[in-house]
Amino acid sequence: MSDSKRTVKFDRANPYYNGSVQNLYSVIDDPDSLVSETSMGGSVFDVGTIFEIKDSDTARAGFRHLVYRSLMDVDEWADMESYIKDHWGEDYFQNQPIIQETLEKVKSAGLRTHHQGMIGPDDEKLYVGSFPQDLSNLTMIKKYNIYKPESVTFLKSHLYDYEKFYGNDQFVIPLEQIVRFGVTSGSSILRKYSAQSDSGKKAYLRELGVANELIPWQTFDAPLIDLTTKYEPEDRNISRQEALLISGIGGDLFSESLARAILASFMVHRIFNRMGLNLWDLKWEIAKDGQDLVFVDTLDTDSVRATLTCEVEGHNYIVNFNKQAMRDYYIIVHDDWYEAVNKTKKEAAQTGENFTAILKRGQDQGLYPDTPVVDEAFMKIQEDKYLVIKKSITEKGSGAGYKQEVADIARREVDYFLNTKNKELYKKLNAID
Repeated sequence: MSDSKRTVKFDRANPYYNGSVQNLYSVIDDPDSLVSETSMGGSVFDVGTIFEIKDSDTARAGFRHLVYRSLMDVDEWADMESYIKDHWGEDYFQNQPIIQETLEKVKSAGLRTHHQGMIGPDDEKLYVGSFPQDLSNLTMIKKYNIYKPESVTFLKSHLYDYEKFYGNDQFVIPLEQIVRFGVTSGSSILRKYSAQSDSGKKAYLRELGVANELIPWQTFDAPLIDLTTKYEPEDRNISRQEALLISGIGGDLFSESLARAILASFMVHRIFNRMGLNLWDLKWEIAKDGQDLVFVDTLDTDSVRATLTCEVEGHNYIVNFNKQAMRDYYIIVHDDWYEAVNKTKKEAAQTGENFTAILKRGQDQGLYPDTPVVDEAFMKIQEDKYLVIKKSITEKGSGAGYKQEVADIARREVDYFLNTKNKELYKKLNAID
C-alpha cells in the first residue's frame, strides 16, 4: 500500500459537520471526500461531550489509521487463518463455513473502507500506507450518504419508518454491528439476558447463537454478532430478522456484511493482542456501495472494549483501555448523576422527547445533579493510557515493547477505584474472582 503524498486542502472555516467527538470538513476540489478532525472530547451514555482527555485525539486517529490500513492490506490477511485457528481452534472454520468463504475473498482483495489516509500535521500530505513522523488528528475519508428513518406515532407508540433505504445506494446502513468475543459486566446483552424469564433467556441465547448462560467476563467459543439501530434517538437492540428488514440491502448482502464484520474484528483482536490487551467487543458501521460493502465511521479506541487483567492483593480485576473506564468512573464515583441519566432516559421513552433535554431541564431546576467534573488523578491515568497506545501504534513490532507500561497503568487504576466510596460496586463490575 503506497503513499500518494498528495497535499490535502480542506475548508476549516465552514465545517461540514460538528460532532461530539469529531468534526468533518469538505475537501477543496474533491466533493466526494471529507477530512475528519478527531477531538479530545469524550461522550458516555449518549449525553454528548462532557470530558476531554489530553492526546486522545491523535491516539484515536492514529489507531484508526492503523486499523483501516490493516483491513485494506492483503498482506495483513495472508496469515489470518492461522491466527484464528490458534485462538479459536482448528475446527473453527468447519463450524463457520460462511466465514471461511468470505475470508478467501478478503485474502485476495482486502476489505474496502472509507479511509483514505492520515494527513501529516506539518506538511498536509496524505499518508496512505505509512504514518507521518508525528501523528495528527486528521484523516481523510470517502463521503457516504446518511439517511435517517422517519418518526411515526401510533397512539402512545413511537415507531420508525425505514422505507427510504430501499432502492437507494451509497448510504450508511442504519445499523451498528457489534462483534463480541465475550461478555463483560456492563454489556448490553448481559442486561437484556438478565431481565428475561427462563424461557426468554433460552430464546435469547438461541438468537445470539450461544449454548451456555451469559456470565460476566467469560469468553465465547467463537465470536458472535448482535445488532442495534443507528439513527433512532437511542440505540435499540434488535433481532437479526428486524435488522435485515431495516437494512435496505437485501438478504445476501446483509449476510455478507455480518461475515465481514466478524473478520474485521479478528484483525483488531490481533492488533490489541500484540499490545498485551484482550479485545472483548467492538462495533462496526458499514455502507452500501453498489453490490459492495465499505467499512465506515470512527473506529478507534473509544469504540472498542479492550482490557488487561490486573492482580491486586490476591484478586483479579479487569482494567479497561477504552471508554468503558470513563463509564465506570461516572457509575461508581458519581452514582447520583448516573441515576439521573437513567431516570430521564425512561421518561424520554414514554414521551418521545430527547432525554438530554429532560436532563438539562431537571438540572436547571435543581432536581438532578450537575454534570460532574472528572477528578484530576483519574484523568491522569486515562491520559497515560492514550500515551502508551499512541507510542505503540508506530512502534516497530506493533507495540509489544510496551506491555509492562500497560500493566503499570492498569495497577494505578485499580488502586484508584479501590479507594472510592463505592469500591464494592467496582469489585462487582470488574473483579473476576
